[in-house]
Amino acid sequence: MGGTVQVALGGNLIVTRAPVLAIDIGGTKLAAGLVDTEGQLLRQARVPTPADDPWAGLSRLVAELMDSDGLAGVADGLSGVGVGCGGPMRWPEAEVSPLNIPAWRGFPLRRWLGEMFGGLPVRVHNDAICMAIGEHWLGAGAGARSLLGMVVSTGVGGGLVLDGHLYSGPTGNAGHVGHLAAELGPDAPLCGCGARGCLETVARGPALVEWARARGWDGPDGVALAAAARAGDPVAGEAFERAGSAIGRVVAGVAALLDLDRVVVGGGIAQAGDLLFDPLQAAFRRHLRVDFGERTTVERAALGPEAGLIGAAALVLAGDRYWPPGTDPND
Repeated sequence: MGGTVQVALGGNLIVTRAPVLAIDIGGTKLAAGLVDTEGQLLRQARVPTPADDPWAGLSRLVAELMDSDGLAGVADGLSGVGVGCGGPMRWPEAEVSPLNIPAWRGFPLRRWLGEMFGGLPVRVHNDAICMAIGEHWLGAGAGARSLLGMVVSTGVGGGLVLDGHLYSGPTGNAGHVGHLAAELGPDAPLCGCGARGCLETVARGPALVEWARARGWDGPDGVALAAAARAGDPVAGEAFERAGSAIGRVVAGVAALLDLDRVVVGGGIAQAGDLLFDPLQAAFRRHLRVDFGERTTVERAALGPEAGLIGAAALVLAGDRYWPPGTDPND
């Protein structure tokens, strides 16, 4: 079922690989797209994530994307399904419990998708890992042999490509850079994981806003905080200085440990641009003083909000690099 399509060119019938259905599942939105073998999005659709029944919302979104009245038969035009989803999850089974989707706790996402698209490969990974894959495949990390891709948004996550291949770790959780220590001591901010001083407690968007409000700033959100910083508000500017410096310190340690070629940083907070990246780059260079670290670069993500969809598609389209062997149900 599926896998190839036939295209007539100049009277000749050419058999080519069918596109992949890519899905990006988040707490606020569901996105889906058809991605061709070159990594180009042929079409995409997005909807808010339904709080009561995310699966029904996802099913409707896929049917809409495929121009179908229902889901029966849509697999015929596909070569596989790739999915990025927030965690935690049990991997590779992809029994997911996204923090921002309370309706899903131990939800068997991969099994249900496998039943929906019977006969096609269905591959599910962490959404931050899919962002890292997308940037390595076709974005700012293209050509790097070893890369850390980071998402700095409502949370801080990441993924690792080592020696040209995704490194998932035994449980699929490698790249959890948000839970490396950025601040030390008993007064360091408490993280949701139970530790103190994790990078996520300093650099994620809500943490910047909370820190600034505690010092007198009274704006609504991270977008307003960035605008205030650009307008010269000292507290807002210090919030981005603090976050950027923390990211720079942490990724310098990762780069030294793993001898990285490149670090790629994206996500909503990264949209602040130089407000975040100037202190990030300065701290990175200040802390990565080993000689071999001189070749390591920090880049802004290039693919924008499509990075997760493109990375999810690459789980299937470039699975030799981004999907560990032996982790498909039928292997």
